[in-house]
Amino acid sequence: MPVIRPGLRVRRSARGRSAFAPPSQIRDRLSDLPDFGANPGSLLARFYVPEGMKENAPLVVVLHGCTQNAAAYDHGAGWSRLADRHGFALLYPEQQRANNPMLCFNWFSDGDTRRGEGEPASIRAMIEAMRVRYGIDPARIFVTGLSAGGAMASVMLAAYPEVFAAGAIIAGVPYGCASDAAQAFECMAGRGRGGATRDLAARVRRASPHQGPWPRVQVWQGSADRTVAASNADAIVRQWTGLHGLPAAPQRSDLVAGHPRRQWLDASGALLVEQYEITGMAHGTPLDPGTDEGRSGEAGAHMLDVGLSSTDRIAAFFGIAPAVEPPARRRARPRVEPTRPRPAGDVQALIEDALRAAGLMR
Repeated sequence: MPVIRPGLRVRRSARGRSAFAPPSQIRDRLSDLPDFGANPGSLLARFYVPEGMKENAPLVVVLHGCTQNAAAYDHGAGWSRLADRHGFALLYPEQQRANNPMLCFNWFSDGDTRRGEGEPASIRAMIEAMRVRYGIDPARIFVTGLSAGGAMASVMLAAYPEVFAAGAIIAGVPYGCASDAAQAFECMAGRGRGGATRDLAARVRRASPHQGPWPRVQVWQGSADRTVAASNADAIVRQWTGLHGLPAAPQRSDLVAGHPRRQWLDASGALLVEQYEITGMAHGTPLDPGTDEGRSGEAGAHMLDVGLSSTDRIAAFFGIAPAVEPPARRRARPRVEPTRPRPAGDVQALIEDALRAAGLMR
């Protein structure tokens, strides 16, 4: 989840597509969403509606990571194929290089983390346009994202909790851990604004006037991620268990395809917070590529075959697809990012390793 370097001015432009074109072998299954309303964040909007989708269908907002675009992320994660099977709509906000040179959502910028401002306001306008034009069920709107997209998913859940029934954050960070690019690197390394559970929860409470029930949240993290420290996943869990008034320890713990899963439930037994830790996985979206039930996507850069489909599991957590046990097959070896020897305390080396891990440096 790289960010722009400290001190680099971020320019806004509503013109043109992002310069990151999908590889020629990728079929772009998404369409443009024009004239969706106020766009203070100068984002682009793509969407997918499966043929024959019924009225009051669910909507999933999908947020790509740095160096990615909507079409490439959809191809890798397999969301539109899953939408064909289960009849839900997709909205893909897309970053422009004029806003962020690395195509990261600006989750660390004050003007792009607050309700009614910047990128969150643009995404909210897109959601409303989809709701009106396609008869979306307002009670079944969800958000998910990878890396910078996961961090922006945290922002959206905090800024507009009344909009989302649930969210899923992959290799992301808790809301409110950074307010500029320098703090963003500290946050990614697990040295950001942590604090007690009550402090993490308070940041979300201050982000909106919301007084109702909080969204349910699912968290995904690779144990070998050297771009976003695994401690961020624990902080996200604490942020949302704190909001839901849940105990620190999970009520259920087990293994799914060999990977630890933890679940927090309310007094009635409803699942409110869920955490997957993918053993040995580097920075990316966990996949089990294929076309069978319970398998989705195609492996590639930051789309990692670990024998477990986060796409299918997220859809099941949202309640818009059935829960399917992982197919019995040999689990792919998780991809671990290489390390480079470096002097202790070499901050520049740490930053460069994070950039290399995300494909931004050679």
